[in-house]
Formats: sequence, C-alpha cells, structure tokens
Amino acid sequence: MTWMSDDEYCELTGLELSSVEDMIGAGKLNVKQEDGIRYIDPSRGAKESVVPIKLAELSKRNTHEMMVQPEFIEKTIGTIINLHEKVLDAKDETIEAVKVENTFLREALESLQELYDEDRKTIATLTEQLKLSQQEVEFMRRKYKLMWNKAIEDNTNQ
Repeated sequence: MTWMSDDEYCELTGLELSSVEDMIGAGKLNVKQEDGIRYIDPSRGAKESVVPIKLAELSKRNTHEMMVQPEFIEKTIGTIINLHEKVLDAKDETIEAVKVENTFLREALESLQELYDEDRKTIATLTEQLKLSQQEVEFMRRKYKLMWNKAIEDNTNQ
C-alpha cells in the first residue's frame, strides 16, 4: 500500500485541505501518523468520495457564472422556433416532391402496362399467323407429294 502526505494527496486529487479533513473526519479515508506527519491511503475513498466532493466544490464556485440571461433564453427559443418552422417547410416540400414522383411513376407504370398489352396482342396475332403459315406449308407439302406421286405413277405406267 502506498501512502501520501496531505499535500501530495491534495495535489493528486485537486481537493483543498479542508475537504480532505472533512473526508477524514467522516471516515472515508485511511490515515496514519508517522513522525508527526499525517499520511493518507489514496486507494481508498477516491471513487466514493473524492469525485463527488470535487464536483460539489466546482458547482459551488461556478453557480453564479452559469446563470443565463433572459435575453439569451429568448434568442435561443426564437432560434429553435425558426429552425422548427424551416423543418416543417422542408417536410412539406419533401411531401410534395414525393407526391409528384409518385404521380410520375404511376403514369409510367400505366404506359408500360399499355405497351405490354399491345405487345401481347401482337404476339398473339403473330402466333396465329405462324400457325396458319405452318398449316399452309403442310398443305402445300402434301399437295406436291401427291402430285409427284401421281407423276411418278404416270411415268412408270407408260
């Protein structure tokens, strides 16, 4: 265990000697006397007592410095209200832009749907024409086959 003199402890913690003595009186610090000098154990009491006491000292010293003037408060509130109004305006502009974009997208989808429907009709028409052409080709093939068969028979019979 390392022991420190009063002055070293005050320098380490930033506390005044009166605060350290109050902590000793409250039993929050371990102390020992050697050769007429008081020594303090820095490992005990630092977390529980030193920090809150230091904060209390700082708050007592700075209370009058931290007072805010009413004009500052009014200006701050005014600034907050102006920012809020700007945010609301921006929100309204964003909503309007989204509505316009949605209208554009809806019209684009409707246009694509019309093109798709026309393409389906065209495909159906072309499919029907292909079937008719295939039937005609099949008919012509049979016709020529019959004609050639008849020509071969006639030629073989002669």
